[in-house]
Amino acid sequence: MQAPAIPRNEQQRMNALRSLHVLDTLPEERFDRITRIASRLFDVPVALVSLVDDERQWFKSTCGIDVEQTPREISFCGHAILNDEILLVKDALEDARFQDNPLVVKDPNIRFYAGCPLRLPEGEKVGTLCLIDKEPRTMSDEEQQLLRDLAAVVQQELAMHRTSTIDELTGLENLRGFKLLCEDRLRLCQRLGSPVSLAIFDLVNFKAINEQLGHQEGDFALRSFAQILRESLRNSDVIARLGGDEFAVLLSGMDQQYMTETLARIEYRVRTFNRSHRKHQLDFAVGISSVEGGQDYPDLATLHRRADTNLRQQIHNSQLQDGRKGA
Repeated sequence: MQAPAIPRNEQQRMNALRSLHVLDTLPEERFDRITRIASRLFDVPVALVSLVDDERQWFKSTCGIDVEQTPREISFCGHAILNDEILLVKDALEDARFQDNPLVVKDPNIRFYAGCPLRLPEGEKVGTLCLIDKEPRTMSDEEQQLLRDLAAVVQQELAMHRTSTIDELTGLENLRGFKLLCEDRLRLCQRLGSPVSLAIFDLVNFKAINEQLGHQEGDFALRSFAQILRESLRNSDVIARLGGDEFAVLLSGMDQQYMTETLARIEYRVRTFNRSHRKHQLDFAVGISSVEGGQDYPDLATLHRRADTNLRQQIHNSQLQDGRKGA
């Protein structure tokens, strides 16, 4: 068996894939409709929308098979993303790359495979729309063009998924994207019994920046704080701008010590920013709601309400302290 090579632009490719925020999300009809059409159109038992992650291929949509993912090292799609054209394997038992592949010699007993790379607008290939059969077969030029056309629809849906869930100013998730990702993440944490924390941030002096220095400087403050959050958190953490000067972060699978260390990193980077930027100073308040592993998990709305109540209390306490200092 020949494991797929790693693309030269793997880091950029993975960054593009992560930017979609679609991995491990629930099935969606707009993708399932395409795999159903592909299965009927080409008369194959299996059609997949496959996304090639760092160590796995994960299926956003499946028709004809009940599997969520397989290791990347045995994937056909890992080979398909190495080139621009359709990877056509007429008979896997006659192909040296796949003839002893576990997916060929065992269930699902792949003999025929056709995978069209899914390319994002920036050019990175993140996965495939692929067809699978248990019998050897071929594809005409017309059929290959039809597969490319369907793959283009998948690409459009992926691009729309990203743009509809991203805040245009900061590049973070917007409120819609945050809800979609957090609901999936909370279900996963509950299933695994993992701890989870929601932190709500408020730029407490943002109104003054806007009023005194103008909206352009206010936008710069928002983008700067967004970048601080990115630099302080893991790729797996969900970061969003909920609206105005309010940001949110969902951290999963980590204990309170990690939350403490994360806040320390954010505070350090804010101080560093303030030392180098003279027009205005960033200042934030944060409210946190946490659930330890194994406890009853509230829904996202309840978790958000608890964090927001904590945030308002933090702001109130800060205002009281400022009032005492000025007295």
